[in-house]
Amino acid sequence: MHDDRPTWHSRTWLAATVAITVVLCAVLAIGVDSPVAAWAAVLTAVGISMALAVGAALKARSERRHYEADLEQWAAEKATQNERLRIAGDLHDLVSHGLGLITVRAAAASGASGPHGDAERRAALADIETAGRETTTELRRMLTVLRSPGGAAQDAPLRPAETIDDLPAIVSSAVNAGVPAELRVGELDHVSPGVQVAVCATVREALANVLRHAGPARALVEVGRDGEDLLVTVTDSGAVAGHRPQPGAGHGLSALRQRAEGLGGRLATFRDGEGFRGGFRLCVRFPDGDLR
Repeated sequence: MHDDRPTWHSRTWLAATVAITVVLCAVLAIGVDSPVAAWAAVLTAVGISMALAVGAALKARSERRHYEADLEQWAAEKATQNERLRIAGDLHDLVSHGLGLITVRAAAASGASGPHGDAERRAALADIETAGRETTTELRRMLTVLRSPGGAAQDAPLRPAETIDDLPAIVSSAVNAGVPAELRVGELDHVSPGVQVAVCATVREALANVLRHAGPARALVEVGRDGEDLLVTVTDSGAVAGHRPQPGAGHGLSALRQRAEGLGGRLATFRDGEGFRGGFRLCVRFPDGDLR
């Protein structure tokens, strides 16, 4: 992998060493006729050598300061780039989930009929309004970060990092969108913060995929331990009759796979999920044994 980190290669001390060697050799080559002259030659050589050494030290110090400044700038640019990539992933999740919910609830409102039709339409419109407001708020927050000169996250209020405790709310949001989802969480003990964020992102994107591709299909979310690994499985019952899939940008599963692999894990997908004949199953395994 290419590393664009600045490197420091100073030749100052090499040049100083060569210069000192030349001075000493010149003194020895000239020779001396008396002890006084010998001492004078030695002191001259030492004086010149010390001057060269001090000059070399000052130059090396200056070069080091420039290198540290370049390294600091590189680190800041790298952090900004990583932050923007993270925000891009969050932006995809946000827009995908928000628009998916709005699409499904709008379809439900247009198809509502019978004695409870008015109530169903009002509930659907309320969900659409809530999703629209939340999505707009998050979009503004993210755009503030992206538009800032250095991409400084402190210029915008940040969401707290999600944890396992946020899973019920994530699943509840999918239920409100029309996906009858169930959450089962086993004994997890301690889970590292990075894995918790990844688990929440996985569940949210998986349920958004159910909404887009299967409609109001049943879904089961399972989170548990498999040895030292954390295993996340999301299974759906297959596309509901009459549902027209809403294709996304095609980056959802790819982003989840990259996130899992970045943590040393892996993602796999299967058809005919267990207990949901004709459905789709997504499994993500995260190594998380060192911090237990």
